[in-house]
Amino acid sequence: MDLRQLRYFVAIVEQGSFSKAAATLNVAQPALSLHVRNMEADLGTPLLFRSPQGVVATEAGEILLRNARIIIDQFAIVQEEIRGHEAEPAGEVRLGLPGTISQILSVPLIIAARARFPKIKLRIAEAMSGFITEWIRENRVDIAVLYIPVEDKVLKSYPVLTEELCLLGPSSPMADVKTPGFGPLTLKNVAPLPLILPSYSHGLRELLEREAALNKLELNTVIDVDSYGSIKELVEKGLGYSILPFNAIAREVQEGRLRSWRITKPELSRDVHLVRATDRPMTNAVATIEALCRETLLELAATGQWSGAKAPEQPPVKSAKKP
Repeated sequence: MDLRQLRYFVAIVEQGSFSKAAATLNVAQPALSLHVRNMEADLGTPLLFRSPQGVVATEAGEILLRNARIIIDQFAIVQEEIRGHEAEPAGEVRLGLPGTISQILSVPLIIAARARFPKIKLRIAEAMSGFITEWIRENRVDIAVLYIPVEDKVLKSYPVLTEELCLLGPSSPMADVKTPGFGPLTLKNVAPLPLILPSYSHGLRELLEREAALNKLELNTVIDVDSYGSIKELVEKGLGYSILPFNAIAREVQEGRLRSWRITKPELSRDVHLVRATDRPMTNAVATIEALCRETLLELAATGQWSGAKAPEQPPVKSAKKP
């Protein structure tokens, strides 16, 4: 017995006739008769009393009729609830962010989510990228925004932004160190400078070491420290130079506390990735926040609130060859 059969049965009883019910439902009368016979066979009892005047429900039919109406009404409520859920997503969404991304993204994202999706409860957890990757594997967060791409049987990522990396130095020349000029620098110019960089466990350091190795260079790292705040303070005090995202130093450069240089040959940049799990279904609320994250990140870059960031370049679309 299924929902369709229940609807057919209710219509037959309410219309008091197979022919009238068939016309109302736009179903062939023999098909209705077959459905009723199958239902009676399944339940082992007559459900309708047939007479020249029409049909009426038997005692068993009345029991079925009462419950069928409840089931049909409840199913309609479920449908409306699902449609409403799709139209206005609700529930908790857990987002993992590294601190450097969180300080840019968290506030505008929370404001946008509260204004547009008030039934979604957004929870943001901050940690280093490695921890967040494990959290999403363990289902402790639903989605993440990371600087590292992740692609395996459990996780999938895609780039949203590309962030420029630049050299930063003290506003006054360092003793015994040749001050770089005013134009862009090559990585070959940068590598010999006394550098203050994150440790080897940090994704940024890994990227810089990889670029240096590809160009057969060795970075002259004199201090290892993972905190961007500490790096900037040490550079400002004249203990060395560093390579950081431009957004991380934009305020200090504007205030004249630090100097910055673009790096070319090669241009140094890193991608910002949205990461989600593929081994479990994504709720409508999670999908909504994922889309809102992407939208907010692109808006931050487009409006200059994320300095030095832009949407990644798309590969050119090849035109079809003419036959």
